[in-house]
Amino acid sequence: MTTDTQSHTATEPVDESAIGESTDMDPAAKRKAGKAALNELLKPVKGMLTLGRALAVVSSVIAIAPYIALTRIGELLLAAYRAGAPVDSAALRSNVTLLVAAFVTQLTVYFVALGVTHFADLRLVTHLRKQILQRVSSAPLAWFSESTSGSIRKAVQDDTKTLHTLIAHAPVETTAAIATPLVLVIYAFTIDWRLGLLSLATYPIYAYLQYMMMADMGEKTAEMDTKLGEVSATGVEFAEGIEVVKGFGRTGKAHSRYAEAAERFAEFYWDWCGPLLKGSSLSMAVISVPILLFVNLGGGALMIAAGWVSVPQVLTCSLIALVVPMVIEVLGMTAWAYQLAGNSALRIVEILTTEQLATSSADQSEDAAIWAHRRYTEPVGASFENVSYAYVSDGTRIEALKNVSLELPPESITALIGASGSGKSTLATMLARFRDPDAGRVLIDGKDIRQMSEAELYRSVAFVLQDAQLMRMSIRDNIALARPDASDEEIRAVADSANILADIEALPKGFDTVVGDDTDLSGGQKQRIAIARALLADTPLLILDEATASTDPDCEAEIQAALNRLVLGRTVLVIAHHAESVIGADQICVLSSGRVDAVGTVAEVSDNAYWQRLLRDSGEEGQNNG
Repeated sequence: MTTDTQSHTATEPVDESAIGESTDMDPAAKRKAGKAALNELLKPVKGMLTLGRALAVVSSVIAIAPYIALTRIGELLLAAYRAGAPVDSAALRSNVTLLVAAFVTQLTVYFVALGVTHFADLRLVTHLRKQILQRVSSAPLAWFSESTSGSIRKAVQDDTKTLHTLIAHAPVETTAAIATPLVLVIYAFTIDWRLGLLSLATYPIYAYLQYMMMADMGEKTAEMDTKLGEVSATGVEFAEGIEVVKGFGRTGKAHSRYAEAAERFAEFYWDWCGPLLKGSSLSMAVISVPILLFVNLGGGALMIAAGWVSVPQVLTCSLIALVVPMVIEVLGMTAWAYQLAGNSALRIVEILTTEQLATSSADQSEDAAIWAHRRYTEPVGASFENVSYAYVSDGTRIEALKNVSLELPPESITALIGASGSGKSTLATMLARFRDPDAGRVLIDGKDIRQMSEAELYRSVAFVLQDAQLMRMSIRDNIALARPDASDEEIRAVADSANILADIEALPKGFDTVVGDDTDLSGGQKQRIAIARALLADTPLLILDEATASTDPDCEAEIQAALNRLVLGRTVLVIAHHAESVIGADQICVLSSGRVDAVGTVAEVSDNAYWQRLLRDSGEEGQNNG
C-alpha cells in the first residue's frame, strides 16, 4: 500500500483522459494515446537522449572530413599522373592522416553517443520495472482477479524491452541518419552543384512512392496491435479451458473464437501488406546500388567530358549518393519501432495508473516487524458501516453494494448468502482490502482498516477462498507466507491440523517440493495447504469462501474437518452457497442486489424468500443424492 494515491512514477502525472483504455480505442485514437504515453515515460531520460542526439550531430559533422581527404588524395594522385611527376608525399601523408584521424574520431564520438543512450535505456527500464512492481504491489487485491498475469508479465518484460530500440538506438541512429547525409550532400553541392543534384536525382521518386505507402502507417500499426491482442486473448481463453471443452465435446465451437480472430488478423494483414510489398520493391529499386551508380557515374562521365568536374569529384559524390539509402532504412525501422513502442508505452501506463490502496503516512511509518510477530490475546470483532461500492463495466456504472451495514461480533460465525451477483464476495473481501468502499467504512476492532498498515491488517485477517492460490515455491514456503520465521515444527503442526501432512510427506521431496515444478497438486490439496497457511497466520478474523464447493466427497470431508479446526476461537465471515453449510452459523446475512435483505439467526431469517429457496434446493439435492 502507498501513502499517495495519485503518484505512479517519479515523473509528472499521466494525462489518463488522453490515454484511456487501449482496447476500446479506434486505431487513430490509440496512436495518439500511444504517443502521449511514450512522451510521458521518456521524461526521466530526456536529458540523456538529448545528449546522445547532440553527440550524433557532432559525429555527422566530422563525417565530412574523410570525404574531403579522399577528394584531395584523388586530386594529388591524378595531378601527379598527368604531370608524370612524383606524388607530393608530404601532402599525401597529411591527407591520409586526416582521413584516418577523422574516421576514428567520428566512430569514437558515435559510440560514445550510443553508450549514453544505452545507459539511458538501462536507467529507464529499471525505473519502469520498479514503478510497475510498486504499483502492482499497492493495487487492490481484486484488481488481480480482473487482470491476467500475462498482461503484468508483458508490461514488466516484453513492453519494457520493446522500448529498447527507441531509447538505446533510435536517438543516435536517427539523428545520424539525417545529419550525416545532410552534411555530405551539402559538401557535394560545394564541390559542384550539378553533382549535388545528380546524387539526389532518384530520391524524389522514392519519396513519393514511400509517402503513398506510409500515409496511414500509424493507424494500421495500432490496429494490428489490437488484432494481435484479440488473437492472443482468445488463444489463452481456449487453452485454459481445454479440459472442460474436450470433456463436453465442444472443441469445434470453443476454438472458433480463436480461429475467427486469427482469420480476421490474417485478412487484415494481407490486405495491408500485400500492396506495400509491391510498392516497396518498386521504390527500393529506384535507389538500388546499380541505379545510383548508373545515374551518378554515367552523368558524371558526361560532366567530365564537358570539362565541368574532375574524376575524383565524381567518385566522391557517387560515394555520397550511396550513403543516403542507409538513411532511409534506418528511418523506416525507427518509425516502425516508434509505433510498437507507443503501443507498449500505452500498456505500461495503464498498469502505472491502476487504482491504489492508501493508508495514512503515520501508520506507514509504524514498525512492520512488530505487527508481523504480534499475537492477539483477546477476541476481535469487525463491522461494515453504510458501505457502498460501484464498478464500471462496458461504460455502465453498476452498484455492487448499497449502504450495507453489518456487525461481526467477536468469535462469531456470520454467513453471507444471496443470488449470484448480489455482492457477497465484494462485501466479504472488503474486510481484507481487496478493494475499498466508495462510501462508508470497514472497521476491525473499531479501527478503520484504511488507517491500518499492511502488516497490521494482514496480522488481523486471513482468508481461504474457493480458488486456492499457491506460489511457485516450496510447500514449506507456501505455508509460511504469513510467517516466514515459523519453525519446521510449527509448519508440520498446522499441516497436520489441515489434514495435508500425509500427502506432503508422501512426496519425494516432502516440504521442499516446489509447487508447479516438482508436482501439480489437486484442488483439494491446494485448499488444505491454504488452510494450513491460515492456521499458521493465526489471525483473529477469517474470511471463508465455501472451500468444499469444487471438491470430491472424500476430499470434502478432510477439508471440512480442517476448517472446523481453523474457525475455532475466531471471528468468521463465510461466503455460503448451500443451506447445509450455514446451519450452524451465529447469524445469516441475506444480500439481494447489493443490499441487506435480511440478517439474523436461522430462525430470524426463516421467512426470507431466498433462504427458503436455498433450503428447498438443498433438500432436493439431498433427495437426488440419496
